[in-house]
Amino acid sequence: MPGQPRTVLRIGDIAIGGDEFVVMAGPCAVESERQVIDTAISVARAGARILRGGAYKPRSSPYSFQGLGVEGLKILSKARDYTGLAVVTEVMSETDVDVVAEYADIMQVGARSMENFSLLERLGMCGRPVLLKRGMTATLEDLLRSAQALVASGNPDVILCERGIRTFETATRNTFDVAAVPVLKMVSHLPVIVDPSHAAGVRVLVPILARAAVAVGADGLLVEVHPQPDKAASDGEQSLTLEQFDAMMTDLQPYLRLRGAATGPLKNGAPGERAYAVAGGVN
Repeated sequence: MPGQPRTVLRIGDIAIGGDEFVVMAGPCAVESERQVIDTAISVARAGARILRGGAYKPRSSPYSFQGLGVEGLKILSKARDYTGLAVVTEVMSETDVDVVAEYADIMQVGARSMENFSLLERLGMCGRPVLLKRGMTATLEDLLRSAQALVASGNPDVILCERGIRTFETATRNTFDVAAVPVLKMVSHLPVIVDPSHAAGVRVLVPILARAAVAVGADGLLVEVHPQPDKAASDGEQSLTLEQFDAMMTDLQPYLRLRGAATGPLKNGAPGERAYAVAGGVN
């Protein structure tokens, strides 16, 4: 709110909501150890600070890939050990909060769960920051009401995420509400990030929407990246390749410099990369 100090969330040496523009990147779904670790090493080298990946997947069809569950969480944890990246992953049920909190640094509430108040109440006691995605048909007031539920339950560490809303337009998967970022930052002290992957639905538009997110003052991005998007178990059409993510991060630098934010590549590769390469990777 105007005049109120902004909330800065700290996860290790990462500060979300401060001067740094924090990029979270990785696959929609955890499919294998090699897929996740190869992606983690690449996005860390390009400047990402947090690895995203779904161990539990809320899918519209019961026949779609539902995720690896606890095994996926263990893979994300191993990738963190190799690269030093923090981990953000989605929790779908209040019964899974404890196990996800054991492996994750940030708990993600997906768009479908934004108004699952039993889950939000439980996350208020989880001891981890929460990334709260805006629901597909939610107003900004609805989103803030869910954030208030988390805070009232004991968790002040909330990151708001604009990921596009459902409108009559069908050219993109969702409609990126670009005004949501400055409005949320005007009426709230919480960090605000943008998910251009779900807003766009097609990978060619993701870097363009990411650029818009920087321009309107977002505190970071949540981007889907996959080594082979055409073979991805979910959301391959909106996932960037490793090379496309590198190019996007390079493209964002002049826009970040204009607004005084900073993010950059790890000059000598990700921590643990050499050990992983010497070990020959995994299957």
